[in-house]
Amino acid sequence: MLFHALKYLLLPPLINALLMLAGLLLWKSHRVLGTCLVILGLVSLLTLSLPWVSYWLRKGLEPYAPPSSIMQEKAEAIVILGGGRDYGTPEFGWGDAPDNATWRRLGYGAWLARETRLPILVSGGLGHEEHLAEATLMARALQQAFGLEASWVEDRSRTTAENAEFSTAILDRAGIATILLVSQAWHLPRAVPEFERAGLEVIPAPTEFASRPPDGLIAWIPRAYHLRQSTQALHEWLGRLAYQQMFHLRR
Repeated sequence: MLFHALKYLLLPPLINALLMLAGLLLWKSHRVLGTCLVILGLVSLLTLSLPWVSYWLRKGLEPYAPPSSIMQEKAEAIVILGGGRDYGTPEFGWGDAPDNATWRRLGYGAWLARETRLPILVSGGLGHEEHLAEATLMARALQQAFGLEASWVEDRSRTTAENAEFSTAILDRAGIATILLVSQAWHLPRAVPEFERAGLEVIPAPTEFASRPPDGLIAWIPRAYHLRQSTQALHEWLGRLAYQQMFHLRR
């Protein structure tokens, strides 16, 4: 829990704002140091907002290619991981609904299900006093938007490690050992080892790969969208570091 609280202090734009604020507070007493901190905060904020920077930060997180048809034939089920929710969305009449990251996973998972005719498990629990688990929202979206029924709903997990633990328990009872694991391309390198440690054979099924910036000046103009993409990438790098530390502690 301490990591979850501290990680936001290490991520843009808060870390950049804190650097600039510290520089302003130190400017009168330590002018050189204060000036350097203000410049560092501003330059790092603008740098992380560049399309090429956000692209390369995400690209380094994506080692897996989409599964081939031969690899798909080895799987016995599709597991779609929850990626978050939007609160009180009006367009579907559901109240809460899957967020954009989760919709992308559901879309690709639905496509794989139609290609392979494999059963689907959706995984995601409750976070902050919500009334419906994320997996319940995902199952509803699969049924109403894609016309597919989730065979299993894992609705207790709050982390990737718990996704793996609780999903594996359900699949073990069904006699399933090999899965297609659907998530964002940048998230799967952290998710795959967790499911493998839980005892499943995992075929990565990545979606939403980093999109290469267009040629020309526009690729070097800072934009808020790319700052968000950079922040997501840095969040994932921090997540991998935390999971590595937890894995070493468990050993």
